[in-house]
Amino acid sequence: MIERRKTRTVMVGALAIGSPHPVRVQSMTKTDTVDVDATVCQINALEKAGCEIVRVAVRHMEAARAIRKIKAITNIPVVADIHFDSKLAMESLKNGADKIRINPGNMPVEGMREVAKAAAKKKIPVRIGVNSGSLPEDKQCLERESDVMAALALRSMDILREEGLLDIIVSLKASDVRTTVEAYRGIAEKFDCPLHLGVTAAGLPADGIVRSSVGMGSLLLDGIGDTIRVSLTGDPVCEVDTAKRILSSVGLRNFGPEIISCPTCGRCRVDLVTLAGEFEEKLRGNEKLTFPDAGRPLVIALMGCEINGPGEAKNADIGIAFGSGTGAIFENGKILNTVSADNAIDELLRVIEARRSSLW
Repeated sequence: MIERRKTRTVMVGALAIGSPHPVRVQSMTKTDTVDVDATVCQINALEKAGCEIVRVAVRHMEAARAIRKIKAITNIPVVADIHFDSKLAMESLKNGADKIRINPGNMPVEGMREVAKAAAKKKIPVRIGVNSGSLPEDKQCLERESDVMAALALRSMDILREEGLLDIIVSLKASDVRTTVEAYRGIAEKFDCPLHLGVTAAGLPADGIVRSSVGMGSLLLDGIGDTIRVSLTGDPVCEVDTAKRILSSVGLRNFGPEIISCPTCGRCRVDLVTLAGEFEEKLRGNEKLTFPDAGRPLVIALMGCEINGPGEAKNADIGIAFGSGTGAIFENGKILNTVSADNAIDELLRVIEARRSSLW
């Protein structure tokens, strides 16, 4: 059981953030915020995928004003992403933004104070989003980058608090995994505000998923982190799917069954890659299979041979081990029956549906 870092609760819209609550999944739209229809369409797709907070880019006043229209026809909290100009934050607050993200590396102190006063008055939280790409130039070569990031976050927190704002969330993102982890670890015990995790500009999915999983996974296992965003070049729905898999893998959230499968070898006599893909697609699309949140996911094993079957997968709740043209369905290490490989996936789904209430 992971012991999470203790934080205060901060409300983002109707969603509670902090250690007493689940680690939340966040993403960001990749549309022009002024294009309300496209932005709403993407927000709805993200929500359907499991996103709980969404951030939108606010480049100018028209984008800030579009937040009102977006909020009127979407359900999840909307965060206004602000750089340089505090007036954009003020306009976003007027138009119903649930949270403001400011970058202290490119916003003047007086602008930060202005945002803090307005947000405190409206009881809207502010995220101090420190980014390694916009650190003060006079500091970049003087200390470790992670130390500079932490110092900037702490100094910014003091500024916001001086203006009466206590609902603060902090992030310290670098594209380098080690710098990101060092920055969060260095600051985690210095205050009780929630932390938003992310590895910025992580790259295309193949690299970005690995960087994000290594960086955020190590922090989450340390109990650090209250919201997470996976930053990938591509469809933001992939960001949400990856974030859910990270949280599930470290045991912090349960988003449904966990499928484990062997890597296959020369002993395998079936096309396990195709069968596993087919199983995952049918499992996710089967409305009859509703899985309660039992504190842990149901573990389902798909194994390519008898060696990787009930023996190596004995900790799975249920699974199937394939032989030559057949598959042995097992539960808690004990074989239930043997079926043809041709209809093994449907048979396994049928058994799971019939026994799901007893599988926890």
